[in-house]
Amino acid sequence: LHQSNATLVHIRDKTIKLWKISERDKRAEGYNLKDEDGRLRDPFRITTLRVPVLMPMDLMVEASPRRIFANAHTYHINSISVNSDYETYLSADDLRINLWHLEITDRSFNIVDIKPANMEELTEVITAAECHPHQCNVFVYSSSKGTIRLCDMRAAALCDRHSKFFEEPEDPSSRSFFSEIISSISDVKFSHSGRYMMTRDYLSVKVWDLNMENRPVETYQVHEYLRSKLCSLYENDCIFDKFECCWNGSDSAIMTGSYNNFFRMFDRNTRRDITLEASRENSKPRAMLKPRKVCTGGKRKKDEISVDSLDFNKKILHTAWHPKENVIAVAATNNLYIFQDKIN
Repeated sequence: LHQSNATLVHIRDKTIKLWKISERDKRAEGYNLKDEDGRLRDPFRITTLRVPVLMPMDLMVEASPRRIFANAHTYHINSISVNSDYETYLSADDLRINLWHLEITDRSFNIVDIKPANMEELTEVITAAECHPHQCNVFVYSSSKGTIRLCDMRAAALCDRHSKFFEEPEDPSSRSFFSEIISSISDVKFSHSGRYMMTRDYLSVKVWDLNMENRPVETYQVHEYLRSKLCSLYENDCIFDKFECCWNGSDSAIMTGSYNNFFRMFDRNTRRDITLEASRENSKPRAMLKPRKVCTGGKRKKDEISVDSLDFNKKILHTAWHPKENVIAVAATNNLYIFQDKIN
């Protein structure tokens, strides 16, 4: 979203579109050249002039395309990020990251290219990228190998050499066939302060200090109970799902999605976490959401759901938090839910 909250960049396959978002709650009545139903009037019938007036109407939100940025990506675009200078933005696909100017649609600058000369030598792909919230020369991108690279555009025009490299060493005792798949990062987000960044892999969310590259400062388990289900999740392709994550306005809490229309919230100060469900059956307008718990074995308590009865076709991949208020949006299949903190 642009600074004015009026424009929005939309990805469709390999094409990027810039939209104008506007609200209208008044309409003009009393035109001189056309009737109220919109038909043009005969000029010879117009004998007097009248002043049109604005009348209230139901709020309408309109989206109209302004620019189209195309023909710069060979592969599907996975990320888009508007820079803090509000003049440029970057777009990323599996192998390349391009830098665009918002006013120029017919060309972009390639700033990262990891495509090998021989595609058989390809060992990783770019999974997500984002601009720093305050330093317009800094950006990060993540990979399918679970690594994050921070680049500085002042160092070179082509950022093939990173400034910082973030990677957590793997525990050899927990190594398995699925280790590389579940370590792939599906989303990376800078904190609003710019001091930290958050990454989401298949089972966890990690918070990194930009000054410490060797390990994250915080790790939150999203659905650790699925570790025993990785084989079946691999067979039904769910293991390749790409979950997003987001910060609240003060960077004190984080949110990400899970299966069964569950979404998870973590308080960074108290280290408390909560699981909530977004579903039409359990969500009436202005109703309080009840915390949900997943039972992994043994005797199941009341209000708990067994891990074996989770619906993996219902998943929340996309989440967003209002930049200032305690309002969140979560997308579950073809439904969008908006929840607000309880108002006393």
